[in-house]
Amino acid sequence: MAAGGAEARETSDRHLPVLLDRCVELLAPALSAPGAVYVDCTLGMGGHTEAILERLPEVRIIGIDRDPQALELAGARLARFGDRFTGVHAVYDEIGEVIAAQGLTGVQGILMDLGVSSLQIDERERGFSYAQDAPLDMRMDSTASLTAADVLNTYSERDLTRILREYGEERFASKIARSIVAKRDAKPWERSADLVDLVRACIPAATRKGQGNPAKRTFQALRIEVNGELEVLERALPAAVEALAVGGRIVVESYHSLEDRLTKRELGRGAVSSAPHDLPVEPESHKPYLSLLTRGAEEADEAELERNPRSASVRLRAAERLRPTPPHMKTRTER
Repeated sequence: MAAGGAEARETSDRHLPVLLDRCVELLAPALSAPGAVYVDCTLGMGGHTEAILERLPEVRIIGIDRDPQALELAGARLARFGDRFTGVHAVYDEIGEVIAAQGLTGVQGILMDLGVSSLQIDERERGFSYAQDAPLDMRMDSTASLTAADVLNTYSERDLTRILREYGEERFASKIARSIVAKRDAKPWERSADLVDLVRACIPAATRKGQGNPAKRTFQALRIEVNGELEVLERALPAAVEALAVGGRIVVESYHSLEDRLTKRELGRGAVSSAPHDLPVEPESHKPYLSLLTRGAEEADEAELERNPRSASVRLRAAERLRPTPPHMKTRTER
């Protein structure tokens, strides 16, 4: 018992949830009724979920994470809440299957706190951080097979260029990819420090000035590829909207423009009429099924940035379900 308590305290100390109060404020109106269920799609170390459990005592929570270590640590942190919390090892695009397995057809609140978690960044051996030398791993789910080293050692120069350009928005993608392939011919890629050195050598000094670590974009691109993050998110967003009961709310925190673009598109498509512009009367079936709760994407204020520097890149969007999604607006996988 004492060990579990110490582990839970350590987890709490290591994790500062981004925009915590704002997330709770946006979700609370949908979670106030008895029997409300909230899904944390990216449980991580459980900070957002802990706050919901403390502040809204009637809520039951399902926490999804692909990382077994995160589930273990969050489970210890949240054990004091008993059966109000259920942890599930899954990828969050499986939200429909997860809630169905719990005997539910819809939920009242959903949070997606995207990107890499504090746990994954801080655990040096996971290889997510460009600031520390480590094996080139970057798997969010340690039971998965593909690692960053596999990508660097087996992908073609063309595919590496595409990944760096699309997922990292890296201007020097082709030069970096060419150098990666040339170097692996002599020795396979194994360590993150070697990759940082190579990227630094590929990017002109004048361009690097004032831009932080030049390897940031390359590491982001590799992480996204290893974990299939954008493909998963593209499936997860409509699945999450479909999992919302009428009156339910969804909050999404993105940390780079690619995530935020997908989120803006998916929430936005539900918040506008789908009727042709020249119709004199809008049919009921074409009225919006979502209402946006934020004006554009909200960012961290100065107080949040001082408290939690990792919130610097966050973009928060939220919406409420007004009615069921009309059949013609559902994606093919939802039908």
